[in-house]
Amino acid sequence: MKNTTLHTIVLICLFLFSNQNSNAQKIDTDSLLTVITKDMKSARPNYKLNIQRGLLGKKIASDYIDFHLALGRNYDLLKVKDSARFYYNYVIDKNPKYEDAFIYLINLDLEDKNYTEALELTYKAIELYPDNKTFRLKRIALYSLQNDTQNEAKYLKSIRKKFPNDPDIEQHLFALYSKTNIDRVGAYYNITTIDREGVGPWHLVSADYMHQRTWGSLIGRVSYAKRLSSDLVQASGLQFEAESYLFAKKNNYSYIDVAYSKDSAFPEWRLGYSYFHNFNKGWEADLGVRYIAMQDNSNLKTLNVGLGKYFGSYWVNLRSYIQEDSPSFTLTGRYYYKTKYDYITVIAGYGTSPDDRTTAAEYDRRKSLSSYRLSIGFNKLISNHYIVGFLITDNEQEYTKNKFQTELDFAFLLQYKF
Repeated sequence: MKNTTLHTIVLICLFLFSNQNSNAQKIDTDSLLTVITKDMKSARPNYKLNIQRGLLGKKIASDYIDFHLALGRNYDLLKVKDSARFYYNYVIDKNPKYEDAFIYLINLDLEDKNYTEALELTYKAIELYPDNKTFRLKRIALYSLQNDTQNEAKYLKSIRKKFPNDPDIEQHLFALYSKTNIDRVGAYYNITTIDREGVGPWHLVSADYMHQRTWGSLIGRVSYAKRLSSDLVQASGLQFEAESYLFAKKNNYSYIDVAYSKDSAFPEWRLGYSYFHNFNKGWEADLGVRYIAMQDNSNLKTLNVGLGKYFGSYWVNLRSYIQEDSPSFTLTGRYYYKTKYDYITVIAGYGTSPDDRTTAAEYDRRKSLSSYRLSIGFNKLISNHYIVGFLITDNEQEYTKNKFQTELDFAFLLQYKF
């Protein structure tokens, strides 16, 4: 109560002394605005008192636009939206060079789902501030909220030319491609050669179908593996798998994987889940678990943690698998030179990953052994329908204590997008 009374006395004094001369008025209004600004940045701001201060400042200097902006912001934070909207519009009408007023009013329209008004504001703001990326990203958010993927894609591609190699725009583009309504069918083949006598080669072939929509994607896959030893079949069989990416809120999505086989060439069950969150400036983090049930009834559990970032057209991701015997690390780098499907990739890793399909049946044995991997490859979209890919991997694998074998993987991908 004492603090409120003291504030009121100070305000009255400011008002009385403000009429003495123009210099005093400038000092008083600046001081009063400083008090409002400082309080708004404090741990426990008093928005109602700031509104009283702002109204007094408006009386002292009616042409001082900063008080109108401060009033709008404090009304906004108190959820008195009509008053906030009035003052934001007043500032823009009197002096459209206040960028913050545009941002606050666009956010208010987004919150109230006034998409038409918000879109008109972004046009006006972009015309005034062509180099301010924030307003362009607001327009992208508007298209995204209305599920207008066509305009979102068109506008993203146009501003990509103005802001080349911008991580936020690249991240938006990648997310947009992931939500486009498309279907894909494809085939994958991997052959593993091993330099140890009498071991290998191993073959893995897969066929899959992906159904991708704005809610996410669903992938069905059938795989066949055959591992040879001294020209004899050591293990072979089929695996049936379902994968899904599910989008939740704007910056979050989940990954789910379920695979089953009754044959010795694969684990009996392989289950996976990861939760992804996109941050600003191209950052992404994920947290997940993997569960593998082997054919001999042993069960293996792994915790995985990942962190990725866009550096312009480059994407870098580090993922760690925390498991019982030894951790595994995978560092992935990609350079996107056109679309989501056009990239060059380099992968380096240590240890055995539970996500490696080519060695999944040997995961229980390999997870306690050392492994050093290096991969390089590319993907390319041809004629807007065909996706081709190639990846070669050199894996220096410990097969018994302090003894290593060289495993070379040659993987080929062909998909048709429609």
